[in-house]
Amino acid sequence: MGGSRSDVPVDLLVDRLATLATVDAAGAFTVLRDAALAAVDGRIVAVGPRDEVLRTVRPTEDAVVLERPTWSAVPGLVDCHTHAVHAGSRIEEFDLRTQGAGYEEIAAAGGGIRSTVRATRAAGETALTALATRRLERMRRLGTTTAEVKSGYGLDASTEAAMLRAARAAGTAAGVRVSTTLLALHATPPEALSPDAYVGDVLAGILPACAPLADAADCFLERGAFTAEQCRPYLEAARELGLRLRLHADQFSECGAVPLAVELGAASVDHLEATGPAGVAAIAASDLTAVCLPAAALYLDRPMPPARLLLDAGARVALSTDFNPGSAPCDSLLTIMTLACTQLHLSCAEALAASTAAPARVLGLEGEVGRLAPGYAADVVLLDDPDWRVAAYHLGHEPAAVVSGGRAVAGSATA
Repeated sequence: MGGSRSDVPVDLLVDRLATLATVDAAGAFTVLRDAALAAVDGRIVAVGPRDEVLRTVRPTEDAVVLERPTWSAVPGLVDCHTHAVHAGSRIEEFDLRTQGAGYEEIAAAGGGIRSTVRATRAAGETALTALATRRLERMRRLGTTTAEVKSGYGLDASTEAAMLRAARAAGTAAGVRVSTTLLALHATPPEALSPDAYVGDVLAGILPACAPLADAADCFLERGAFTAEQCRPYLEAARELGLRLRLHADQFSECGAVPLAVELGAASVDHLEATGPAGVAAIAASDLTAVCLPAAALYLDRPMPPARLLLDAGARVALSTDFNPGSAPCDSLLTIMTLACTQLHLSCAEALAASTAAPARVLGLEGEVGRLAPGYAADVVLLDDPDWRVAAYHLGHEPAAVVSGGRAVAGSATA
């Protein structure tokens, strides 16, 4: 894991780490003790036992040196499913659910996604950018250095485009690497004549207008939302425009999302609370990544996604917050790791891999982020405990410091 050149000048040295945990090039989990990491110009050049690293690098006079023998380090976290650009609040709906109302019942009455659409359309791009910047800054403080951000609360070409521009601008301002996803098929807007008519509007207007601002396309394939027959032409057209494919799948029911995702070569299927044995087998036999969102299941009192069954069947599993105002107002991927261990029955190592290397692959960034290795972005979460497993063990843990792109940008140690 160390560097190959001697006496390399570096502008960042993270030294005297009690433990450093990451996934290696073969996908195996690795834990180093008495470790160090060095970077220059935002890229890792050496990582490994500290005596090996210190033989290969030389900190420059103005290098940032972070060292604490009681610290541990893990890769910057990769949150591959968020809805961080939105306006408005759904607190009233939350209170209604505490009194027995269901998520689908609230949506059918005009609440849910449509209520956020109304607020987002009214906000304007400047306000959306400011709101998203604050959210991404907090996510960064909690260890997320790369985040996917979806549209889907505009449902017209101008607002969807504004959301995608706001996501990118907010990422730059917050110091978080952002990947954007066009979620044009999230709900049918109130002005549409029918879901079929709206799909036609998306294909004719929203998709071609917004594709240049997006890295991927997503759809909500679910009862009460869109069918497989409605999602197919949208996903096929998005693929022709060079977008990666994602699907909200099996959140409340199995409606054909997994077979469609396999057929079209999608990058991921996300949610999976309702996925049964046949779906698990199909995902495991494919190149899909199963993105599990335990906060949404917990928040809506739904069954947890079958992450343990998926892993045992040989599937690739990623974790994400699903940060959104309605079903998962959770911005901490460290909290999700705890839920993965306690509710999805993942080990600490599996939870960390599912929050770093696996979601990096979902976003097409597997050679860029998600590992602590030479050539990768210098994205590091420093934990104030000699055992890296505190990341999952301590519910609501906050990092001692976060390094993003080689810059120490959060935490008391960087003040």
